[in-house]
Amino acid sequence: MTTVQSIIISIVEGITEFIPISSTGHMIITEKVLGVTEDDFVKVFTIAIQLGAILAVVVLYWKKFFDFSRWQFYLKLVVGVIPALILGFLFSSRIDKLLESSLTVAISMLVGGIVLLFIDKLFMNSTIQNEQQVSYRRSFIIGIWQCLAMIPGVSRSAASIIGGMQQKLTRSAAAEFSFFLAVPTMLAATGYKLLKYIKENGAFTSGQIKVLAIGNLIAFIIAMVAIKFFISYLKKHGLKIWGVYRVAVGIILLILIFTGYINK
Repeated sequence: MTTVQSIIISIVEGITEFIPISSTGHMIITEKVLGVTEDDFVKVFTIAIQLGAILAVVVLYWKKFFDFSRWQFYLKLVVGVIPALILGFLFSSRIDKLLESSLTVAISMLVGGIVLLFIDKLFMNSTIQNEQQVSYRRSFIIGIWQCLAMIPGVSRSAASIIGGMQQKLTRSAAAEFSFFLAVPTMLAATGYKLLKYIKENGAFTSGQIKVLAIGNLIAFIIAMVAIKFFISYLKKHGLKIWGVYRVAVGIILLILIFTGYINK
């Protein structure tokens, strides 16, 4: 992976991490289009730069993350991340194999897009306006929904937002809780992947550390802008536009795959 390739992939990550169109799916396709050779470091990079984007949440919502008097907030996030920790540990190798599949991404994009076309009308009786009203039970259930994103192309953001709406959160409250839940989820996922890589391949080279640092910085900056845009748009227009986008991208990917332009 070259520095230019890493920069492009990081920009894609920053834009797509919080919008319900699947950051992992977009990065997988971007890597294939750029001709990035798939190896252990590329797999780690794809996960690790998501941490940079996730840290944008901590900065934008720093009052919530650093108000230590509200200990229930942290406990709810711990409860919400438990399903992902368990399933991620049990199925890590299978998830890694799915990360190589463009066909999985295409199908997930298409199916997820169809769901988003109708999700606003499906959950219209929302009563929960903020995370303070979210119970531990609801946090856990939203965490289960989030696990669907272990399938490339599903979108962690979309899965947890839909889970939040199913649990009576408003669109904006579900989106913000999705952002909050992403922090411990991606911290755990990144930490696990980094430790696993070091155990199997040894320490990162100086060049790899440079690529990871640049990637995280770019993803962080771009994500700051993307979060503000997404929340503003979501309050006014809902999720349908992202469903249209996903369906279109899913169909295009299927055509490119079956015509041989992109490997399965």
